[in-house]
Amino acid sequence: MNKATQVVWSGEKNYLAHGATQVPVVHSVAYGYNDIDEWYEVAIGKRAGHIYGRNTNPTVQAFEEKVRELEGAEAATSCSTGMAAISNALLTVLRPGDRLVSIKDTYGGTNKIFSEFLPQLQIEVVLVETGNHEQMEAEIEKGCKLVYLETPTNPTVKITDIRRIVDAAKQAGALVFVDNTFATPINQNPLSLGADLVIHSATKFLGGHADALGGVVCGERQLVEAIYHYREINGASLDPMAAYLLLRGMKTLKLRVEKQQENALAVAHYLSEHEKVERVFYPGLPTHPHHQIAKEQMSGFGGMLSFALKGELEAVRQFLPQLKIAHRAANLGAVETTVGPARTTSHVENTPEERAALGIPEGLVRYSAGIEDQADLLADLRQALESVNVT
Repeated sequence: MNKATQVVWSGEKNYLAHGATQVPVVHSVAYGYNDIDEWYEVAIGKRAGHIYGRNTNPTVQAFEEKVRELEGAEAATSCSTGMAAISNALLTVLRPGDRLVSIKDTYGGTNKIFSEFLPQLQIEVVLVETGNHEQMEAEIEKGCKLVYLETPTNPTVKITDIRRIVDAAKQAGALVFVDNTFATPINQNPLSLGADLVIHSATKFLGGHADALGGVVCGERQLVEAIYHYREINGASLDPMAAYLLLRGMKTLKLRVEKQQENALAVAHYLSEHEKVERVFYPGLPTHPHHQIAKEQMSGFGGMLSFALKGELEAVRQFLPQLKIAHRAANLGAVETTVGPARTTSHVENTPEERAALGIPEGLVRYSAGIEDQADLLADLRQALESVNVT
């Protein structure tokens, strides 16, 4: 099926009940059995069913199944947030003495795991310049347990050649995890490029309405089952109501992403020619350093861009309050346009010095294009930029 059909129908058939056309929200914490032997077989996974909400839930499983089919994975499991999905995946496979190779431009929370928490567990983390494939290949060749990619990156939307890095990782016997949150399954399927695991913050584009937290991982069955086991014991389970909202939101995923990236491209072109804008970061622009790679491994360039204003932070202070058609908030991927500087959104956990080291200027604005009318968005940007008066 085409993805436009998959997002509507995939994963739901087995979870409809009583003739309903929509998957129900199952709030029950426990599931009862009269036959103790049947109960035991369900408990050990020998028979399908549920025993306790921290482990599995019918509504949650319907959501997981939809994402699994969209990513073309053998299995999927969910977590309470995107960061829970990332941390559970990492801590499932990494042990003291292991070595991880990644890029500098990961989401701020992920970067904190790399710079603060994993080293406390005696796990070596090597971060290379995003886009420097030769340097990454050299570090992988030295030996590592895991290669972690985020492409496009948050917030500077840099691109890594997934297939090229996968080839290097396989030669070194390393796993490859890819955060696919910005691209979504509509624009990119890392498993088809050789990755072992795909990670999503479902809070963002998958849900699309900024009303539910969640995370999900997809990949080879044995790996996903190991992550599921870690998650069920450590307890970061996805709430069934959140799963329902994510499941409902995903029905319009393809429609939303197509409109969002159409708006993002128009905004990127407009800003790239504006005299008060220093630089625009968007892989759909031919001037983007990784534009060709994005064209080859993505079917669309996504709804996310960022830009640096001349005048840096003071210009941002003048610009943001003037926007009429945008939430100034720490979120992305919603139907409403959402904007904010990296210092209060993606990298709020980092110090100014850390952000500078990551190549994120204090004057950077992250722009998540919504599904509004394109002309209205451009007019709003125009009037807001007119208010900026810095030298």
